[in-house]
Amino acid sequence: MNAPGPQPTGTRISIRAAEASDLPRIRDILNAEILSGTASWGETPRSDGEMRAWLDARTEGGFPVLVATDGGAVAGYASFGPFRPGEGYRHTVEHSVYVAAGARRRGVARALMERLIAEARARGLRRMVGGISADQGPSLALHRALGFEEQGRLTGVGCKMGRSLDLALMVLALDGAAPDASP
Repeated sequence: MNAPGPQPTGTRISIRAAEASDLPRIRDILNAEILSGTASWGETPRSDGEMRAWLDARTEGGFPVLVATDGGAVAGYASFGPFRPGEGYRHTVEHSVYVAAGARRRGVARALMERLIAEARARGLRRMVGGISADQGPSLALHRALGFEEQGRLTGVGCKMGRSLDLALMVLALDGAAPDASP
């Protein structure tokens, strides 16, 4: 299925459900960020077994795992899952989106996010949260462009590569209600 919205000229981005055969590429995309970036605050690369357990848990929990393909190759992936434990959070999810370094700035993250947002709305969810490293300017800008609002910033809560990192909490009202509206 093609992603909604405009596509960059000469690029055909398709979004589909991830399959087990996509896990090596998903792992490579995540591990590249773990080893050299701040989009993931993990410091230990993920194994094949860990990635398989992650996909199985998401699938068994009924949560989407999507991949974006560009010319048939997996260029990025995204998913959402529970925001926090506890029944009171059942209408809120937290998402992740990662794009391969060579595929950035070509609409891959936007296409994945638009599809994730549509999936969340179709399920009747109320809020989508993104915990984004505050040094990730392009990610923060994309989220703002998609309607997310920064509702908090936790200073110095992360540390990676010898640097103190801030966490920006971005929230999208999926149901169109103001963030402080009652249920």
